[in-house]
Amino acid sequence: MNFYVVLGVSPNASTSEIKRAYRRLARRFHPGINPGDRGAEVMFQRVLEAYETLVDPGRRRHYDAAGLAPASDRETKPFTFAEFDFSVARQGAEASTFTELFADVLHPVPRTDEWRTEPGADLHASLTLSFADAMRGVERHVLVTRQVVCRACSGSGRLAALDGPCAQCRGVGQVRWARGHMVLTRPCPGCGGAGRRTWQRCTVCAGDGRSMRSETVSVIVAPGAADGSRVRLREFGHAGRHGGPAGDLLVTVHVQPHPFFTRHGDDLVAVLPVAVHEAALGARIEVPTLDGPVKLRVPPGTQAGQRLRLIGAGAPTPAGGRGDVIYEVQLVLPTNLDERSRELMREFGERNAQDVRAGLIPD
Repeated sequence: MNFYVVLGVSPNASTSEIKRAYRRLARRFHPGINPGDRGAEVMFQRVLEAYETLVDPGRRRHYDAAGLAPASDRETKPFTFAEFDFSVARQGAEASTFTELFADVLHPVPRTDEWRTEPGADLHASLTLSFADAMRGVERHVLVTRQVVCRACSGSGRLAALDGPCAQCRGVGQVRWARGHMVLTRPCPGCGGAGRRTWQRCTVCAGDGRSMRSETVSVIVAPGAADGSRVRLREFGHAGRHGGPAGDLLVTVHVQPHPFFTRHGDDLVAVLPVAVHEAALGARIEVPTLDGPVKLRVPPGTQAGQRLRLIGAGAPTPAGGRGDVIYEVQLVLPTNLDERSRELMREFGERNAQDVRAGLIPD
């Protein structure tokens, strides 16, 4: 018999791993949990022998070298509770107590109260808007399918019925249940131990207190909604169970990109093409905004990459203000020059001689 195989551990297993494997198998095969099961008793004896051999360093070295436990330990011993020491003194902090081994027998998991109140779950939906609609704010409608309060039982899950004995416990008030060879009793979950019932489960919602319904919900999106923002509609989610509070409806807003503007927080950024002469001499040019085209002043000597700001024309903010529109200047050079234009450019260069690359190459 391979003790490592019996415990389900590798030959290199640590003492802690051996103890954990032993506790797990002891709970499973202990004769106190399996009364009258000869196979479980034999398996428990093997587990106990393997554990006592491998947990002791000296006996484990002897076993690893010879493949056998010491001769004095291989005698068949009758099982007694005294041989199974549950004390912390023997095994330390990792000891398996009697209570741990028999917890599921002596303390069965309490049943779940099927009539308890539970809050409803949240619902999720999505809405796609154009950039312009998101900036000015709109009202849209979404179709949701959600659990609502059952009209037949008003959400209680129960309907009134004639007074009579409980069909589940036959009027006794208790039900019996078995755990192995042990038979226990507990209060009847159907009548709460009363033995009689003056109600019956709602046949419309099967006692859940809710039914499914599809409906259209109005969603108001505030001005300036950003892509990925959420609108929360309180208590428009699933109804709570047996009178519990309803969940919320969370609508995620997806905003389509604008062909000209890019949003950065509450500011809108755009690339603005400017001709060379406009940048050099200055100009007032027409630019787009959310509210329509306006005139923007380009100062004389404007450089490529320079930013021109239009204050208060950006995205609306929750506080009622607005961000700015920022135009990044992009100089546009003429592509088709006639001879006269070339002469003027040469003359311009001669009259405004300036080493624009001064300092680019170190001396």
